[in-house]
Amino acid sequence: MAQQSFFSFFLTAGCDNFAQALKRSVVAALWFAFLTFPIMVIKVNTIENTVVWHWDRMAYIALAVFFGSFVWRWLLARKELKKDESKEESHMESLLTKVQSNTVLKLIALGAIALVAAGFPQVFDLYQTNIMVSCLVYIVLGLGLNIVVGLAGLLDLGYVAFYAVGAYAYALCNMHWGVGFWFMLPVGAVLGALLGVLLGFPVLRLRGDYLAIVTLGFGEIIRLVLENWGDVTMGPSGISGIDRPALFDMKIGVIGSTHYMYYIMLGLLVFTIFCVNRLQNSRIGRAWLALREDEIACQAMGIDKMKTKLMAFALGATWAGMAGVVFAAKTSFINPASFTFWESAIILSIVVIGGMGSIRGVIAGAIILILLPEYLRDFAQFRMLLFGAIMVLVMVFRPQGLISAKRKIYKYTASKTASAGNE
Repeated sequence: MAQQSFFSFFLTAGCDNFAQALKRSVVAALWFAFLTFPIMVIKVNTIENTVVWHWDRMAYIALAVFFGSFVWRWLLARKELKKDESKEESHMESLLTKVQSNTVLKLIALGAIALVAAGFPQVFDLYQTNIMVSCLVYIVLGLGLNIVVGLAGLLDLGYVAFYAVGAYAYALCNMHWGVGFWFMLPVGAVLGALLGVLLGFPVLRLRGDYLAIVTLGFGEIIRLVLENWGDVTMGPSGISGIDRPALFDMKIGVIGSTHYMYYIMLGLLVFTIFCVNRLQNSRIGRAWLALREDEIACQAMGIDKMKTKLMAFALGATWAGMAGVVFAAKTSFINPASFTFWESAIILSIVVIGGMGSIRGVIAGAIILILLPEYLRDFAQFRMLLFGAIMVLVMVFRPQGLISAKRKIYKYTASKTASAGNE
């Protein structure tokens, strides 16, 4: 069926018939052209008091919507007709599975990724390196939130609060007492974990929408405290002049400092991936998965639900605290506007679009959601429109995420069982 032509698919397995699909596409094109008529066609020149009519733009929009509607209906029809959809693997997932199952290919792939990552600052300019540092920060944040949302199934909409605490902890300690970056990095992690436990205690009995509302309120409370407690946090003015990480007391310029920050984030990312991977395959990781699937059955199996939830909140907030310290050192200026609900929404989108519970999915989601808008800047005002359209396409055709999570399967043969028994 994948090799079936576009129009033959419509005639055999698409909409009711080709004529009906054609009619619907024409209606969609006309309606969309009507809605965008004032924006795309009419251009008023207030200096010369003239009106310029761009009728060609309306024609382009109508044609694009007409053919786009055809493609959309074709993809939806194919999706409905596919068999065993739940067991289906995407091309990306099948390729990753083949690479992971083959030790040689896995080592080659890891070596190539390490080579590209190590040489990135030397190949690309300062702007690209700075963007990549931001992307790495969001990957770490996404992996931290993946523990809470993807593994434990606890919808946290106030995750940016832990991010803000780490950033402000380093900024304030550096401003008042001159505390360095490397001392505050583990301190930020500890503060994030403590704040995660403080948030976890009041919401132990909540789940679903109620948990989301409470965590959203918690994030807004932290932001409002940072904005209004001006004597301590400097209020909306923010804190500037934050020291960047030092390299053996050597003075490095802007370019060297950016490259140094990139390698710091690269090391932190590798450490995060290692820890999260070990956690999700450990005893506590299995407890999180059981908690996500069914809380009652989880408790009936003897798992301490309170400790499991608190552990998820604490460990997830730990990475946010460290990422906040890195963010403050990277930008050397922070204010409450950097920690709004929009940041939590972006981090949650990274987890959901990439694939809940999947480390590779979170990395792919962060690359798409953080790097893609930057590389679409050539489209100017249409940048966010294209970005939103890509997100819609992903959620319609890959609702489980770009790379869904894979659980390890342990197989025991009869011979191994017998030999183990004899030993």
